[in-house]
Amino acid sequence: MKMILLGAPGAGKGTQATRIAEKYGIVHISTGDIFRANIKGGTEIGKLAKSYIDAGKLVPDSVTCEIVKDRLSKDDVRNGYLLDGFPRSLYQAEELNKFADIDLCLNLEVDSSLIMDRICGRRVCSCGESYHVSTLNGSNICAKCGNELYRRDDDNPETVKARLSTYNVMTAPLIAYYAAQNKLASVVCGTKTPDEVFEAVCEVLDK
Repeated sequence: MKMILLGAPGAGKGTQATRIAEKYGIVHISTGDIFRANIKGGTEIGKLAKSYIDAGKLVPDSVTCEIVKDRLSKDDVRNGYLLDGFPRSLYQAEELNKFADIDLCLNLEVDSSLIMDRICGRRVCSCGESYHVSTLNGSNICAKCGNELYRRDDDNPETVKARLSTYNVMTAPLIAYYAAQNKLASVVCGTKTPDEVFEAVCEVLDK
């Protein structure tokens, strides 16, 4: 199974991607994780990526496509993979077609007002876990590894608005793009819990 997970920022792609990868035995490939690792490491590409991300803009296609192409050449993806955060534009989707054969694009639908609350209330851990302040009961410690949680620099209202605007202009057209290829399946998330969303996702994938 070679999949793309599509959805606006804050739609819950990371949470669902982890669960999908575990249940179906495929590799979760997050371009966001790749860039954040470079940002944390202070690499030149990390510094460049951070300047775009902090402004709510997309990292240039040429850089992103090369990173994904290289990742998909690794042996561990032979049994399938889930792309999370790529492609984000029609250009990237067309480039992806040159080096990958995608089976399905799964779209997570969430209202923009809910997204604002989700992202601005998000707290993350260096181990990869993600939480929302409404569920932490005042705690700032990761339940998985015990490290301190933090708020990402781009998880603020101004940047979120910019990211949503960018998504609507650049990425949302991919819904029609993959629908035209009969490769699109959508799950309406609304106010569903992550467990409820995953149940709906599994119904789609098991078909």
